[in-house]
Amino acid sequence: MNSSLILQNVLTPPVLFFFLGTIAVFVNSDLEIPSPLPKLFSLYLLLAIGFKGGLELQKSGFSGQVVPTVGAAIIMSLMIPLICFVILRLKLNVFNSAAIAAAYGSISAVTFITAESFLENQNIPFDGFMVAPLAIMESPAIIVGLLLVKFGLPKNRPASNKMRWRAILHEATLNGSAYLLLGSLVIGFLTAGYNPSAVEKMQPFTGKLFYGAECFFLLDMGIVAAQRLPSLIKSGSFLISFAVLMPLFNAIMGVFVARLLSLGPGNALLFVVLCASASYLAVPAAMRMTVPEAKSSYYISTTLGLTFPFNIVLGIPIYMGLVKTFIPTIS
Repeated sequence: MNSSLILQNVLTPPVLFFFLGTIAVFVNSDLEIPSPLPKLFSLYLLLAIGFKGGLELQKSGFSGQVVPTVGAAIIMSLMIPLICFVILRLKLNVFNSAAIAAAYGSISAVTFITAESFLENQNIPFDGFMVAPLAIMESPAIIVGLLLVKFGLPKNRPASNKMRWRAILHEATLNGSAYLLLGSLVIGFLTAGYNPSAVEKMQPFTGKLFYGAECFFLLDMGIVAAQRLPSLIKSGSFLISFAVLMPLFNAIMGVFVARLLSLGPGNALLFVVLCASASYLAVPAAMRMTVPEAKSSYYISTTLGLTFPFNIVLGIPIYMGLVKTFIPTIS
């Protein structure tokens, strides 16, 4: 892999602001982002990327690679948790294994957004319809994780602790991030199709402001990730290794699926990033509610403390190198 890709990725404002937040924790700076703001910027990024994806989906329609790509994404979100679960069961109990497996079968929208910025910096085109698998991949992984827990439940588990499946399905399919992302996708699609004049009015909000908001959000994510590192170190070498090697393994699977789908370089990278990223928002919320036996320090510290920073700093350029190597359509 060309090491210059890593350097070019690192020397971009979003990643540098992530480092700035991380360093703030290590040097005991009192830098702190007031709690409502990161949530606001997270919602803004999801709204903007969903809306822009809807515009592009209106242009491309549902023909060509759209439906096969979405179908492959769903299959990957079902398969990855099962593979992770088998590996994690070598060292962990059913509850922790299922919770972590669900997190790695799900996705990180911020990693996806960072990958889009990487492609833009490299002048590599990609299609907006890739937001569709982003919006869909979260729910199947959560459901698989909870099914794995259900199959491992002891028969004498108190009835009060048994899973409430209506609440679980609601959380898996209608959690805030998935709902806003999918809803914004639909609104962008309808706006482009039936009220194109309104698209231009949205442009300043969903266009020029986006990059700055991403930098601000990653500044906060750097702080949070650094704060999670002590918990990850305490969890032991097995989970530390898993948090780095599992994304690489999932990325390799994603590359070969992208090749079968005949995706172009930009779309292939985004598909690979969806396979290699891990959820640190929706899945932890679902697991905390339904699987109290699982240690949150495990499934949050692995995804947020190591996998997330690994992906945005080193993973994305490494995955681009894999795409260039194994997908022959790239010169």
